[in-house]
This record gives sequence, structure tokens and C-alpha cells, in this order.
Amino acid sequence: MSPVPRPPSHTHQPGPPFDAPAARKLRSALGMTPQHVAHNLRTSYGLPYVTQDLVAAWERGTETPTHSELTALAGALWCSPADLIGRPRTLREHRIARGLAPEDVARTVGHEFLAYVRMEESGQWRGTDRQTAALAELLGLTLPDLITVTGREAGLADLLRSAASTRWQAYVRPVGKIVPLDRRLLEAALRELHQSYQGHMVATLRWGDGGAAGEAGDTGRDFLDRIVEHFWTTVETRTS
Repeated sequence: MSPVPRPPSHTHQPGPPFDAPAARKLRSALGMTPQHVAHNLRTSYGLPYVTQDLVAAWERGTETPTHSELTALAGALWCSPADLIGRPRTLREHRIARGLAPEDVARTVGHEFLAYVRMEESGQWRGTDRQTAALAELLGLTLPDLITVTGREAGLADLLRSAASTRWQAYVRPVGKIVPLDRRLLEAALRELHQSYQGHMVATLRWGDGGAAGEAGDTGRDFLDRIVEHFWTTVETRTS
């Protein structure tokens, strides 16, 4: 019998961030070969096109399983989909990591199914405060995760860059509208970001036009590019 080709949609459909080493480690711990996994996926999970070569490609990181393939692979390896996913970032990835169907999430948070699916596809959350709180509880979202999956991270990054490079005091209220943190904590975090960035700029001016100035300037730009990451690290440090 000739092999069944992988559906074209599966070769172009973006999947979740896949942790290839974890998949290989879990398979080895079960004493299974890629051939065993492929056979299980074909016979028990309705994926007739899966071969040992495809499983091996997933484990090497040269191919990425789709959402449905990853869910089936998790079943074959007796683990949760979350065990095979790198750090989820999108709403869809967090849902898959929890092993939930889109209709389950829509029903729990109180959204119409098609409206919820459109929000997953667009990356723009349109829920009320109550629905947002229900989503965070259902998917186990941290505050940084919630900001990201609801499509507010880009706006937060713009505000944080301005706070770091100009007067941070003017951005306490706008940032607070996105990030519901204690005002004193927010002020301290923005002040620290501002001081860190200004330190890079002072170093650039002090070193003049030499190579050190170029390195300081690059460091400053990198700091602004990763401003959201620096913000959450600062908040975590101050609350730990």
C-alpha cells in the first residue's frame, strides 16, 4: 500500500511553538521508537499519513506539528499538550496547551463560538472585564500572558519606550490602564526603566564617537526592543 501524503494544509498551517527535545525525551522514556509513535498516530488518532520519518523530523525540529497533530502526539506519548509546547504566546497556543477545544473556551467565557474563533485568528480580544477574568482563570494566564494574548502588548511596549526615553511620570496613568498594578509599584518600575535607559544614553555621550559609544548605543536600542521583558522582570523583582 502506497504511503498517504501529508495534507497540503498541514505543511503550511502554522503550529504552536513545539518543544522538539521534550518530545524526543518523552518518547525515549516510554521505550518507544519513532516507528511506534507513527503507528499509534495512524491507528489510534486518525492520522494515516504519519510516518516514522515525519515523527523524526518533528523531533529534529525540521518539521513542526500542527495543533491537531500536536494534540494527537501528546496522546500517543501519554502527556499533556502543554508538555510538548514551548512557552505559549497566542490565545490559540494557550488553549491548545490546556487541551481545550475552542467551543469549550467560548462557552466558559460567555462568547459566541464564531466570535471567539475570529478573536483567536486575529489576535485581538474583544471580551468584557468579566469575560477577560474568566479567560485568565480558565487558561491559567499570568498577567504578562493576559496582556499578550489580548493583543495589548504592542501598545504597552510603545508606552514603556516613551516612559524610558522621556518623562516617565507622564506614563503612569496610561500604562496603568493596560496593566492593573498598584500605583506605587508601577511608578517604581517605570522609574527604574527610565534610569536604566538613561544610563545607557549617558554612557554613549561620555564615550564620544569611539567603538565604545557604538556598543553603548546598540545596548540602548536593544534595551528598548526588549522593554516589555525588562518591565515584567522589574515588576517581578519588586514583588518577590
